[in-house]
Amino acid sequence: MPEIQPATVAATLEGGRLEVVLGGRWQLTEPRPVWADVLAGRKPERVAVRTADLAAWDSTLPLFVHEVARWARVEGLHCDLDAVPEQIRALVRQLEGVQETCVPFDRSESFLTQVGLAAQESLGKAGEISRFVGECTLSAVQAVRSPRRFRWRDTLHEMQQCGAMALPIVSLISFLVGVTLAYTGAIVLRQFGGDIWIADLIGLSMVREMGAMMTAVVLAGRTGAAFAATLGNMKSNEEIDALETLGIPAVQFLVLPRMLALAVMMPLLALYANALGVIGGMVVAMGLLSIPPTAYWVEMKTIVDLSDIMVGVIKAGAFGLIVGLAGCLRGLQAERSAMGVGRAATSAVVTAILLIIVADAVFAVLFNALGW
Repeated sequence: MPEIQPATVAATLEGGRLEVVLGGRWQLTEPRPVWADVLAGRKPERVAVRTADLAAWDSTLPLFVHEVARWARVEGLHCDLDAVPEQIRALVRQLEGVQETCVPFDRSESFLTQVGLAAQESLGKAGEISRFVGECTLSAVQAVRSPRRFRWRDTLHEMQQCGAMALPIVSLISFLVGVTLAYTGAIVLRQFGGDIWIADLIGLSMVREMGAMMTAVVLAGRTGAAFAATLGNMKSNEEIDALETLGIPAVQFLVLPRMLALAVMMPLLALYANALGVIGGMVVAMGLLSIPPTAYWVEMKTIVDLSDIMVGVIKAGAFGLIVGLAGCLRGLQAERSAMGVGRAATSAVVTAILLIIVADAVFAVLFNALGW
């Protein structure tokens, strides 16, 4: 009994007509020809497919014929399948019908869907922040009831890190902010002969807004990111899981000391920043506008009173809590990887600055309503 050959394809090009002859046994378990190899770079004008000495075959044969027909359609050539058995041609037509019906369609989400998903995500994030604030509040109440269980040593250490260690950068930023405000104000005030009012501008700007705001932004990038990185690294190393296993709440053990340290040190740093900003404006007023320091100081005292200072201190305390909240929250939410720690630090800075700006706007409306 003669041995049946595996799948064979003979392609002959005559006068621009490529005749493709299919034969042998076409099965999935055996090697089968590839149309690109059969074509071998030839460029016919039309293609004709027929079968000869065809033995057993399965789905591989209709797939090959469909591939030939599709290539001819893409190239704009005529493909003659009349010599192919009707059963094979029927399967090829079914494959072409499936390909035509599976046309890619626009799977992009509509505008309303995107708005809904964004709103749902925002509500979820707001819920996470609310739950974290609630946990911190309950832990703070428990710490007040049992002060001996609170880690005061950790709080003092964090106060040194976010307070004394931040003095150089806060000093530089605050002084330069005062200088910048003075130069900008001098451009306008000199046109009206109100050079002395530069003291009023610098005093109110630094005491009510810029001192607390710039200090909070600096600490958000310095301390908030450090909190997030530290807690994220502890979570990656499963140290927080170990604390929870031992029955030690992570919020009370890790978060409260950091938030208390920032809440205490931020008002002090803001007062220090106010002083440096006023000194920066005084330097510009003395050098550019020839205003003596005594006159500058006396004029500033006529517009700045204790209520203005208290406004800045209240803002600074709130900003400190926001920076600590954002840093610790993102640190506890960090993924257990080095990339997750980096993302947590970045997210902590962005979240803190965003909440600081929102809180500053709320304070502006509130103090205006109270007449402060």
